[in-house]
Amino acid sequence: MTTENYSPDEKDLSILRILQKDAKLSVRDIANRINLSPTPTHERIKRMERLGIIKEYTAVVDRKKVNKGMMVICMIALNVHNKKTAGKFIEEVGKLREVIEFYNISGDFDFMLKILAPNMDEFHKFFVNKLSEIEGIGQTKSIFVMNSIKESVQIL
Repeated sequence: MTTENYSPDEKDLSILRILQKDAKLSVRDIANRINLSPTPTHERIKRMERLGIIKEYTAVVDRKKVNKGMMVICMIALNVHNKKTAGKFIEEVGKLREVIEFYNISGDFDFMLKILAPNMDEFHKFFVNKLSEIEGIGQTKSIFVMNSIKESVQIL
């Protein structure tokens, strides 16, 4: 079975909603919440993992408590638009640990980066010594997040 011919039913969607809120729950706890026995619940979870619907299990960390309190959205336009320049840029940005999200976008800019840093000085060092050293950057615009109103990894 591939994701093209897979259509999650209500039980699968319920499992996904539960796992998005607490991936540490046991199969038995999940099964109880969806009124299904543990074995078919486990099989459903394993199938969704195999199909790549469940990509990974991870911990959501409070960035402020691990000294990453500054969030910056950085918009970047490349100065040359071809596969080689874009490919090299994507490869280099992908290596930067400070960049936690990275999107190819449309509009006036080509890419949007979500960057975490301890403070303005550290962001400045990152920007000058790492990001701006990547070839192909034509224009940047940094937006400093003052307050996070809503952050979520839950899509269902």
